[in-house]
Amino acid sequence: MSDVLLAASGIGKRFGGVQALQNVSLTIRRGEIYGLIGPNGAGKTTFFNVLTGLYAADAGEVILDGTRLNIGVPHEVTQQGIARTFQNIRLFGNMTALENVMVGRHLRSRAGVIGAVLRTAATRAEEAAITDRAHRLLQYVGVESRANDLARNLSYGEQRRLEIARALATEPRLLALDEPAAGMNATETAGLRLLIESIRADGVTLLLIEHDVKLVMGLCDRVAVLEYGEKIAEDVPEVVQRDPKVIEAYLGGAID
Repeated sequence: MSDVLLAASGIGKRFGGVQALQNVSLTIRRGEIYGLIGPNGAGKTTFFNVLTGLYAADAGEVILDGTRLNIGVPHEVTQQGIARTFQNIRLFGNMTALENVMVGRHLRSRAGVIGAVLRTAATRAEEAAITDRAHRLLQYVGVESRANDLARNLSYGEQRRLEIARALATEPRLLALDEPAAGMNATETAGLRLLIESIRADGVTLLLIEHDVKLVMGLCDRVAVLEYGEKIAEDVPEVVQRDPKVIEAYLGGAID
């Protein structure tokens, strides 16, 4: 088994006259927490959107665990093993927390239309298993007490955790988190860090976009930096935060 879980090679993406990504290549090792940082407009979310299938790349390819991803087809990317959260939370507000997680779990279900209509024993058993798994994921992220509450009624921090639970329901090999600490206070951020560490300990590799540089530098095994759609650095946090190009483009000074 290769140490590399994901390899993105020569990714390019253009929107009209704007080159959002230019020849971006990176590798994410199995079992690590990999950070992606950079100033606003650097191309971080565009890269996430290519990686998770929302955008088709104009150039390059992504290999996940030896298999080329069908980038540009989101549900196929998820089936292949990449799940994500969004910078702006995207939950089904009028569904319960439990139902939101069950939606993610149905990607791995086998019941077809006929089974659903006839309510076969196999279908009922599978739905019971999905419900049980959703409850356990809510407990895992710390919002089991809100299982039957509408998602829109959860607090901001709880919604962030719920979105992570829904992503985990797809059984990802790589979990991509887009600004998970955005809007969180110090206590919520500390709790998020513990959750991310637990997810990694349970065998899921993570890719993290985050503007909280101290969180990134204290949590990630390696960090890449984008500027104007190009990668300008990639290394362990101790090296990246002292890279003159990174300091000039983004940090403004070394992180204590």
